[in-house]
Amino acid sequence: MATTRSPRKGSLQYWPRKRAKRIYARVRSWASGQGFLGFAGYKAGMTHLIVKDNRPNSMTKGEDIFMPVTIIECPAIKIVSLRFYKKTQNVVNAVSEVFFKADKELGRKLKFPKKISQERLNEIEKRLGEFDDLKAVVYTQPKLTGIGKKKPEVFEVAIGGNSVNEKYNFVKQFIGKEITVKDVFKQGQQVDFHCVTKGKGFQGTTKRYGTSIRGRKTEKAKRGIGTLGPWHPAHVLFTVAQPGKMGFHMRTEYNKWIIKIGEKPEEINQEGGFVNFGLIKNPYVLVKGSISGPRKRLVRFTKAIRQNKKLVEQPPEISYVSLESKQRHR
Repeated sequence: MATTRSPRKGSLQYWPRKRAKRIYARVRSWASGQGFLGFAGYKAGMTHLIVKDNRPNSMTKGEDIFMPVTIIECPAIKIVSLRFYKKTQNVVNAVSEVFFKADKELGRKLKFPKKISQERLNEIEKRLGEFDDLKAVVYTQPKLTGIGKKKPEVFEVAIGGNSVNEKYNFVKQFIGKEITVKDVFKQGQQVDFHCVTKGKGFQGTTKRYGTSIRGRKTEKAKRGIGTLGPWHPAHVLFTVAQPGKMGFHMRTEYNKWIIKIGEKPEEINQEGGFVNFGLIKNPYVLVKGSISGPRKRLVRFTKAIRQNKKLVEQPPEISYVSLESKQRHR
C-alpha cells in the first residue's frame, strides 16, 4: 500500500509558539464604530439549530438547513474606571485614569481607591480637549453564573466616536450601571472572537505538527522526525518540527455570525445543564460555528474589523433548537 503523504501541519505564521500570558485574551486593534466596540462572555458549549437559509446566492435558499452554533453566556459587565490617552510622537500613552465605585469582588483582582473623588472627575471633564483617546476599563460578574467563579476579569473596551467629548458623553450614562450584550451588539452582526485555546501540555512532533509516523523497522522513535538537518552548517533551523508545549495560545477568529441574542435561559438550557458548565442563568449569544477554548473560559468579541460583505445582516429564522441532554446516563 502506498505511503500517504501530506503537507506539514502547524503554520509558521504563528511563531514563536508561545503560551498566552493570561487566561483571557487581549485586544490590540479595534474597528471603527459608535458606542462600545466589544463585550465578553463565558463559553458554555455547542448545540445545533434548524434554520431557514436566507443567503441570497445559496443553493439551499429558502430551505431548512442544519446549523451548528456555540452558546456564550453573557452576564452584564460594569465600568470600574475611565482611562485617558495622549499621543506623544508615535506612541499613545495612558496619562490619566478616574476610578468609580465597584463591587467588593473586584478586590480579589486589583487594588483600587475606596473613596471616589468627584472633584477629580470634574477636573478631568474640564481637560477633555487635552486628550486624544478614551477607553473604559470594565469587569465581569462571574458570580451571576453557575460556573463557581468569584474573581472577575478586568479588561479595556474601546469606545467609538469622532472626539473624546463625544466618547465621554456616551460612556457617562453607563457609569455605575450594568452594560448588557444588547447595548453593544445586535442579531445578524459580524464579530471577531479573541480567545485563548485549550492547553494540551507537552506533546510530541506527530501530534504537534502532524509529521508522518515512521516505518516499523525504524531506529529509535517511530513518532519522531527523521532528521534535525544537515551536518554542515551545524545548526538546527527553527522550521524543524520539535516536541514542546502545545495549546493555550491566543487566537482571533474573524467574521463570526451572531444568530441570536436571547434573554430567556430556559429557551436554550438542556436537561441536566451543559456538560462541564451547568445551567445558563443570564442572557446568551448563539454564534454560528465553533469558538476556540474550553468551556467556562472567558471569550472576548469585538465588532468585525474586516467584515465579509457577502454575508447578509439579517439573521436566519430559527425553527428548531436542539435541547437534548448531553449528560452521560449510567
